[in-house]
Amino acid sequence: MLSQHSRYALKALLHMASCEREGPEPIVSIATAANVPRKFLEAIFVDLKRNGFVASTRGPRGGYVLTRPPGEITFGEVIRSIEGPLALIGCASQKFYRPCRDCSDEAACALRRVMMDAREQLVSVLDHRTLADAVSDPAFAGNELETTE
Repeated sequence: MLSQHSRYALKALLHMASCEREGPEPIVSIATAANVPRKFLEAIFVDLKRNGFVASTRGPRGGYVLTRPPGEITFGEVIRSIEGPLALIGCASQKFYRPCRDCSDEAACALRRVMMDAREQLVSVLDHRTLADAVSDPAFAGNELETTE
């Protein structure tokens, strides 16, 4: 399940991708528009900045900007930067592979094969869908990222 941290990060990035702003946007504006608690968003932006998704400017006209065009930022890379691997088990991950300690024959493991298939399906969506794709979708229309459970 996607953590609240990742959900809020994506909501904020989607808001920023949907704005045609010249210059930095204050975190208060981003938090309000994305419906994310400001204090939580400040902590999230530390991670997003460290991982190269946003840059900040200080001062009265300061705030945050995306470091790349929205068409170059995929959901998969944002989620991986916060959550780690997309795979549900370490031996099914390509970028964060870890062998299972309790598996005697990885090549014959049915669980691993199913989890690799699941990871491939997830990757096929998340690594090929960008922020720009999401905000250009007619269903987006100001909805940003509705989070229903």
